[in-house]
Amino acid sequence: MKKFVMAALGGTVAGVLITTQVAGPLIAQEAERTENVYQQLDLFGDIFERIRAQYVEEVDSEELIEAAINGMLTSLDPHSSYLPPEDFDDMQVQTRGEFGGLGIEVTQEEGFVKVVSPMDGTPADKAGIQAGDFITHVNGESMMGLTLDDAVEMMRGPVGSEIIITVVREGTDEPFDVSIIRDTIKVTAVRSRVVGNTVVLRITTFNDQTTPGLTEQLKKSVEELGGLANVDGFVIDLRNNPGGLLTEAISVSDAFLEKGEIVSTRGRDPADGERFNATPGDMAEGKPIVVLINGGSASASEIVSGALQDHRRAIVVGTKSFGKGSVQTVVPLRGDGAMRLTTARYYTPSGRSIQSLGVMPDIVVNQPVRSTEPEEEEETSAARRPQSEADLRGSITNDSMTEDERKLLEEERARIEETAALRDEDYQLAYAVDILRGLNAVAAPAAEGQ
Repeated sequence: MKKFVMAALGGTVAGVLITTQVAGPLIAQEAERTENVYQQLDLFGDIFERIRAQYVEEVDSEELIEAAINGMLTSLDPHSSYLPPEDFDDMQVQTRGEFGGLGIEVTQEEGFVKVVSPMDGTPADKAGIQAGDFITHVNGESMMGLTLDDAVEMMRGPVGSEIIITVVREGTDEPFDVSIIRDTIKVTAVRSRVVGNTVVLRITTFNDQTTPGLTEQLKKSVEELGGLANVDGFVIDLRNNPGGLLTEAISVSDAFLEKGEIVSTRGRDPADGERFNATPGDMAEGKPIVVLINGGSASASEIVSGALQDHRRAIVVGTKSFGKGSVQTVVPLRGDGAMRLTTARYYTPSGRSIQSLGVMPDIVVNQPVRSTEPEEEEETSAARRPQSEADLRGSITNDSMTEDERKLLEEERARIEETAALRDEDYQLAYAVDILRGLNAVAAPAAEGQ
């Protein structure tokens, strides 16, 4: 027993000695790093004073410091920045779903402003701005070399005023100008429609209105179809949805999951990591789901599509998403401004990071580019239309169906033709509806056989 105690004590003493020997250089290194930081801060002070005293024109000290802070943050990544008081107020208003502007979500790439996505029904959307467009000039003035915040500031202006932006678009040989009238942007977070027996839920952004809007619109459309028993499935349309609040992405995912992880976040310190799990309750009650995404689906949209895909709760259709897999924390600062700082990456339930990679659809479906050429005149002559037995004069009737059965058949044909017509308007959505109809058709005989 004594030997064990002595051995333990000896180990402890040795450990203390080793720690002391190692700690000396570590302390010295830390002191050197601290000294270097203070030297750099002194350098900043020297430059600041030199600018104030000798720059060719008098400068505003507050603006100079704000520019230095913003430069420090924007050098980290495209999503970190300083928010002056007015920008911080604008951001808080935007999360509530109403603000002034063009209606585009933008990022910065290769020195230019890149459109992540236009918001549905906004001036930018109506003017034909597309996800992936580069904005190079505003009212003839180049945006090259500007910070993202400065570029956004150039695009702001009074409601009702005109702005002319120069756009570079992939597949278009020359840049072109687009005139847009600024307006108050009122974002309806969720809209719904019924296509055949499918409920289409269009989610345009993730703000404070998203989860309540989803609940309301889903209920309304299900009632329109006469109850959940008559629903083939749900399409969750996240195309050109630039994201928004992490809490709303978790809430929307939870609405369709009974259990399991939705998303996890990991920062520099492993202890700061968080996991968010689903709670019991599926608003769709197990009905099949198709999620639509494209290159304008970012951030919160990728959390939802990634979670439902990993849990095999939905089939993801469309094209690869944007690939913004980082979390920004907004920290209020003295003077009523705020700092937006990237603090973590988020991971889907399977542990994959979407950062720079995006969510890959289970089924890739490209949206055909609409031709700008005038359509050829359609042949309307009855002689050129396809003929069927029913068109022949004197053809006998079908005696194998009752009047009610015939009526049901005609209703089903009308629903199929509605989807066919939808292909000309929105090929990807029509594809999603067809998937759900096919799944429902396969599941129906199996249910009858039980």
